[in-house]
Amino acid sequence: MSLAVRNALSGRAWPVALAVATVLTTALTIWLGLALHDRHETEQRRQDLLAAARQSALNFTSLDYRHYDRDSANVLEGATGDFKKQFAAQTEQLTKLVAENKSVSEGQVLEAGIVRSDEHSARVLVVADSKVTNTATPRGEARTYRLQLDLVYRDGRWLTSDVEFVG
Repeated sequence: MSLAVRNALSGRAWPVALAVATVLTTALTIWLGLALHDRHETEQRRQDLLAAARQSALNFTSLDYRHYDRDSANVLEGATGDFKKQFAAQTEQLTKLVAENKSVSEGQVLEAGIVRSDEHSARVLVVADSKVTNTATPRGEARTYRLQLDLVYRDGRWLTSDVEFVG
Protein backbone atom coordinates (compact mmCIF):
# COMPACT_ATOMS: atom_id res chain seq x y z
CA MET A 1 0.00 0.00 0.00
CA SER A 2 1.40 3.37 -0.95
CA LEU A 3 1.97 6.20 1.47
CA ALA A 4 -0.71 8.32 -0.25
CA VAL A 5 -3.33 5.56 0.21
CA ARG A 6 -2.34 5.12 3.87
CA ASN A 7 -2.61 8.86 4.52
CA ALA A 8 -6.02 8.98 2.81
CA LEU A 9 -7.28 6.06 4.95
CA SER A 10 -5.90 7.47 8.19
CA GLY A 11 -7.38 10.86 7.26
CA ARG A 12 -10.81 9.22 6.98
CA ALA A 13 -10.34 7.17 10.13
CA TRP A 14 -10.23 10.19 12.41
CA PRO A 15 -13.69 11.50 11.51
CA VAL A 16 -15.12 7.98 11.74
CA ALA A 17 -13.44 7.35 15.10
CA LEU A 18 -14.61 10.73 16.35
CA ALA A 19 -18.18 9.99 15.24
CA VAL A 20 -18.11 6.57 16.93
CA ALA A 21 -16.71 8.11 20.14
CA THR A 22 -19.40 10.81 20.07
CA VAL A 23 -22.17 8.25 19.64
CA LEU A 24 -20.77 6.07 22.45
CA THR A 25 -20.35 9.05 24.78
CA THR A 26 -23.88 10.26 24.05
CA ALA A 27 -25.33 6.78 24.63
CA LEU A 28 -23.42 6.43 27.91
CA THR A 29 -24.56 9.88 29.06
CA ILE A 30 -28.20 9.06 28.29
CA TRP A 31 -27.94 5.68 30.03
CA LEU A 32 -26.36 7.23 33.15
CA GLY A 33 -28.94 10.04 33.15
CA LEU A 34 -31.81 7.56 33.00
CA ALA A 35 -30.28 5.45 35.77
CA LEU A 36 -29.88 8.54 37.95
CA HIS A 37 -33.46 9.59 37.22
CA ASP A 38 -34.75 6.10 38.12
CA ARG A 39 -32.74 6.13 41.34
CA HIS A 40 -34.15 9.57 42.25
CA GLU A 41 -37.73 8.45 41.55
CA THR A 42 -37.25 5.30 43.63
CA GLU A 43 -35.86 7.30 46.55
CA GLN A 44 -38.68 9.87 46.27
CA ARG A 45 -41.30 7.08 46.27
CA ARG A 46 -39.60 5.56 49.33
CA GLN A 47 -39.64 8.90 51.17
CA ASP A 48 -43.29 9.55 50.24
CA LEU A 49 -44.25 6.08 51.41
CA LEU A 50 -42.47 6.44 54.76
CA ALA A 51 -43.97 9.91 55.29
CA ALA A 52 -47.48 8.56 54.64
CA ALA A 53 -46.96 5.59 56.97
CA ARG A 54 -45.57 7.82 59.72
CA GLN A 55 -48.49 10.24 59.38
CA SER A 56 -51.03 7.43 59.39
CA ALA A 57 -49.49 5.92 62.54
CA LEU A 58 -49.37 9.34 64.19
CA ASN A 59 -53.03 9.96 63.35
CA PHE A 60 -53.96 6.52 64.64
CA THR A 61 -52.11 7.00 67.96
CA SER A 62 -53.08 10.64 68.56
CA LEU A 63 -56.71 10.90 69.53
CA ASP A 64 -58.29 13.44 71.88
CA TYR A 65 -61.86 13.19 73.17
CA ARG A 66 -62.17 17.01 72.92
CA HIS A 67 -61.42 16.88 69.17
CA TYR A 68 -62.35 13.33 68.32
CA ASP A 69 -64.36 14.29 65.22
CA ARG A 70 -61.30 16.03 63.73
CA ASP A 71 -58.89 13.30 64.87
CA SER A 72 -60.99 10.46 63.49
CA ALA A 73 -61.44 12.41 60.23
CA ASN A 74 -57.63 12.60 59.97
CA VAL A 75 -57.42 8.82 60.29
CA LEU A 76 -60.13 8.33 57.66
CA GLU A 77 -58.54 10.84 55.26
CA GLY A 78 -55.43 8.68 55.01
CA ALA A 79 -57.33 5.39 54.91
CA THR A 80 -58.90 3.22 52.23
CA GLY A 81 -60.57 -0.14 51.73
CA ASP A 82 -61.58 -2.38 54.62
CA PHE A 83 -59.57 -0.40 57.16
CA LYS A 84 -61.47 2.76 56.27
CA LYS A 85 -64.82 0.95 56.39
CA GLN A 86 -64.08 -0.68 59.75
CA PHE A 87 -62.79 2.51 61.35
CA ALA A 88 -65.74 4.53 60.00
CA ALA A 89 -68.20 1.91 61.29
CA GLN A 90 -66.69 2.13 64.80
CA THR A 91 -66.42 5.92 64.93
CA GLU A 92 -69.76 6.53 66.63
CA GLN A 93 -69.07 3.93 69.32
CA LEU A 94 -65.48 5.15 69.77
CA THR A 95 -66.64 8.77 70.03
CA LYS A 96 -68.85 7.85 72.99
CA LEU A 97 -66.17 5.68 74.59
CA VAL A 98 -63.38 8.27 74.43
CA ALA A 99 -65.76 11.02 75.64
CA GLU A 100 -66.95 8.95 78.62
CA ASN A 101 -63.38 8.13 79.61
CA LYS A 102 -61.96 11.55 78.68
CA SER A 103 -59.27 9.74 76.71
CA VAL A 104 -56.31 11.59 75.28
CA SER A 105 -53.58 9.79 73.40
CA GLU A 106 -50.52 11.74 72.27
CA GLY A 107 -48.60 9.67 69.74
CA GLN A 108 -45.03 9.96 68.58
CA VAL A 109 -43.51 7.89 65.79
CA LEU A 110 -40.08 6.59 66.76
CA GLU A 111 -39.12 4.55 63.73
CA ALA A 112 -40.52 3.30 60.44
CA GLY A 113 -39.15 0.84 57.93
CA ILE A 114 -40.35 -0.60 54.66
CA VAL A 115 -40.75 -4.37 54.66
CA ARG A 116 -41.69 -4.59 51.00
CA SER A 117 -42.93 -2.24 48.32
CA ASP A 118 -43.66 -1.85 44.66
CA GLU A 119 -45.22 0.97 42.67
CA HIS A 120 -48.75 0.22 43.92
CA SER A 121 -48.53 -1.32 47.40
CA ALA A 122 -46.30 -1.57 50.44
CA ARG A 123 -45.96 -2.94 53.94
CA VAL A 124 -44.34 -0.75 56.57
CA LEU A 125 -43.50 -1.47 60.20
CA VAL A 126 -43.82 1.47 62.58
CA VAL A 127 -42.80 1.81 66.21
CA ALA A 128 -44.71 4.53 68.06
CA ASP A 129 -44.98 5.68 71.64
CA SER A 130 -48.07 7.23 73.10
CA LYS A 131 -48.92 8.85 76.39
CA VAL A 132 -52.49 7.94 77.23
CA THR A 133 -54.52 9.74 79.87
CA ASN A 134 -58.11 9.01 80.82
CA THR A 135 -60.35 8.85 83.89
CA ALA A 136 -58.70 5.60 85.02
CA THR A 137 -55.13 6.93 84.59
CA PRO A 138 -55.26 10.72 84.96
CA ARG A 139 -51.45 11.00 85.28
CA GLY A 140 -51.01 9.10 82.07
CA GLU A 141 -49.58 5.81 80.97
CA ALA A 142 -46.87 5.30 78.39
CA ARG A 143 -47.59 2.78 75.69
CA THR A 144 -45.43 1.49 72.88
CA TYR A 145 -47.03 0.24 69.71
CA ARG A 146 -45.56 -1.86 66.95
CA LEU A 147 -47.77 -1.46 63.94
CA GLN A 148 -47.78 -3.16 60.58
CA LEU A 149 -49.36 -0.91 57.98
CA ASP A 150 -50.35 -2.01 54.52
CA LEU A 151 -50.56 0.89 52.10
CA VAL A 152 -51.78 1.26 48.54
CA TYR A 153 -51.02 4.00 46.03
CA ARG A 154 -54.24 5.61 44.80
CA ASP A 155 -54.86 8.91 43.04
CA GLY A 156 -51.31 10.09 43.67
CA ARG A 157 -51.30 9.29 47.41
CA TRP A 158 -50.28 6.45 49.70
CA LEU A 159 -53.31 5.35 51.74
CA THR A 160 -53.46 2.90 54.63
CA SER A 161 -55.52 -0.17 53.78
CA ASP A 162 -54.79 -2.23 56.91
CA VAL A 163 -53.30 -1.75 60.38
CA GLU A 164 -52.24 -4.61 62.62
CA PHE A 165 -50.63 -4.58 66.03
CA VAL A 166 -47.58 -6.82 65.94
CA GLY A 167 -45.41 -8.14 68.78
